Formats: sequence, structure tokens, C-alpha cells
Amino acid sequence: MLASRKPVNGKQKPVLVITGTRPEIIKMAPIIRALKAEGLPYIFVHCGQHYDYNMAQQFIENLELAKPGYWLKIESTSSGAQTAEIMMKMDELLGKVEPSVVLVEGDTNSVLSAALAANKRVVPLGHVEAGLRSYDLRMPEEHNRRLTDHISQFLFAPTQHAVVNLKAENVWGKVFLTGNTSIDAVKEHLPIAERSSRVMEQVPFEEYALVTAHRAENVDDPTVLGSFLEVFERSPLPLVYPMHPRTLRRLAENGLIGKVEGMKNVHVLPPTGYLDFLVLMRNCKLIITDSGGVQEEATAPAIRKRVLVIRLSTERQEAVEAGFATVVGTDSRWILSAMNEALNAEKVLPAESPFGDGSAAQRTVAVIKESFV
Repeated sequence: MLASRKPVNGKQKPVLVITGTRPEIIKMAPIIRALKAEGLPYIFVHCGQHYDYNMAQQFIENLELAKPGYWLKIESTSSGAQTAEIMMKMDELLGKVEPSVVLVEGDTNSVLSAALAANKRVVPLGHVEAGLRSYDLRMPEEHNRRLTDHISQFLFAPTQHAVVNLKAENVWGKVFLTGNTSIDAVKEHLPIAERSSRVMEQVPFEEYALVTAHRAENVDDPTVLGSFLEVFERSPLPLVYPMHPRTLRRLAENGLIGKVEGMKNVHVLPPTGYLDFLVLMRNCKLIITDSGGVQEEATAPAIRKRVLVIRLSTERQEAVEAGFATVVGTDSRWILSAMNEALNAEKVLPAESPFGDGSAAQRTVAVIKESFV
């Protein structure tokens, strides 16, 4: 039985908005703005799971957000120790601020840690982007998102697919179909990006495919990494590749850095910020990625790009069914064949995103307001 989180002595308890990585900040930014617009008290907490303070702070400023009320400095590097450290620090913070509800987004270690801490403190938990399933148990994210869904009282599902997944698993919490805040984020942040980004000045090609690859199951496998390089060599279109630090390390370990640097049709960029990446997506002809969030962002009406998913599965099946995404695996032959097919396709992409109309944050905050005010 949950303790009451209604106002005490006329004072409304704050909503605790938790993020741990930059993608979470992106997707929570519209919710933070919606909470502010509704006049609801909130506290923004960043766990710093992946990025150092200066990088993350600059990123938050670029999105024109106020700095977090609390910043948890996470020192652990192994997944288990990191999860435990975040949970311990989050438990202490929950005891200090006594929020009305904790909101987490996605499927990272920060999400699961904050969810467990809220559960132990008997604080209501809302999971933004609930119900995604890849059914690929090699992915730690699949475990994180499933566990979080089953201890959440409020499940904000981005699509009807996600609703069906949650109902099939008989989750205990209330399920709400809201849309995905990634579409809200593109809608809100693309104008900022177009004002501030200079990234296109670094791109030497008139037309290009945009590439990202960072997942452990891909870049940690030398065979898969070699397959990707074969795609680069034979690509029918020049490639722009903002390279993740993990990928750079694996290329170096396998003696492949020189090979990539020698490819004149591949332009490697350092890791780009979200705003620069939005501009790169808007101007490319095709996207090749193993990212989940990119599969969503590519469907936003202002982007509308075909995506080749270089994985064996996707938890964004809606993008596939709508015609935006194709799961092509990691074999170079499949990827190259899919590239040629996508570049020659005459079918027009849908005008609307399968992930919502850009109002997911308002719907989510409406539920919070109805439940806790």
C-alpha cells in the first residue's frame, strides 16, 4: 500500500525527475518544461552515469534547461557497482526531499537504480517510455526496462504496441498511452539546433548517409566490426560517422584505426552533441544505426528519414511497420543490399510519426497533476 503523496499542510511535494545519460536528458526535457508550464514543483536530478560534469552541464545548457537541483557524482565503472552506487545515493536523496512521485525514462542503470530506490522507500514511480521490448536478452537494457516496468505505479507507454506488451505481462501499475517524448524533443529542440549548430561546415559531402554504432554486442565483436568496415569501403554513398568513444577504443585495439582514416568516402567526426546530431539527421539521405533513440527521432515530421538498423532485433517495431526502419542485421552483404534498396526506393515516408504527435510530455504531466495535486 503506497503512502499518500497528496499535499501536506497545503504544500505540494515535488516531482523528482531523474536522468542518468544524455539521451535521458533529451527525453525528459519536454517533461521538465511541461511541469514548469503547469506550475508543478519539481526537482531535476542527474546521476552522471556516462559523462563527466563539464560535458553534461554544457549539454544541459545547450538545451536551454536550468541546471539540476542535485547532481550525483557516480564513480563506479562496472555495471553492478554502478547500479549499487546510484541506488545508495538515490535512497539518501529520497529520504531528504520526500517527493510526491519519481519519474524515470528508458532503460539504463540509472533508471533501474532509481526505480529500486523509490520502491524501497515506498515512493510512487512513473516510468516514461514503458513497455518497449526487444526480446533480446543479450541486451542489459532489456532487463532494466522489464524490471522497472514491473515495479512502476504509472507506466507511460509511447505506443499501442507498448501498451499491449505491458498488458500481456500483467503489470500492476496503471498504463497510459502518451506518445514518445523523443518526438516532443525534436519538435522543441530542432529550432535551437538550427540557430546554434555549425556542424554542416565540417561535412565535405553534398549527400551522405549518417552512421552511428556503439552497442557492445556490435563493436565489441571483431567480426561485426570488420563487417561494418567492409560496408564503409563499398558504400554507394559517402558516410558521415560521429564516432562513439567505445567504437574508437575497439578499432584501436584491433588495429583498424588506420584503415578507417584511409577511407576517403568516410568522414569521421568526434562524438557530436544532440543539437548537431539533429542537424546531421535533417540533412542526410539515409541513417545507419544501432541506436534505439535514433530510430524514433528519424520518424519526427521535421526529420523523416529511412533508417537501417544494424542489429538483429529492435524494440521500436513501430518504426519498421510504418516504413521508416528496416532491421538489416550486421552482415555487410545485407547492409549494402539494404542501402541500395533504400536509396532507390520511391515510396514516400509517412507524414506522421508512429511515436506520437509531439504532445507526450503534456499528457504525462496531466496524469501527474491529476494524481498528486
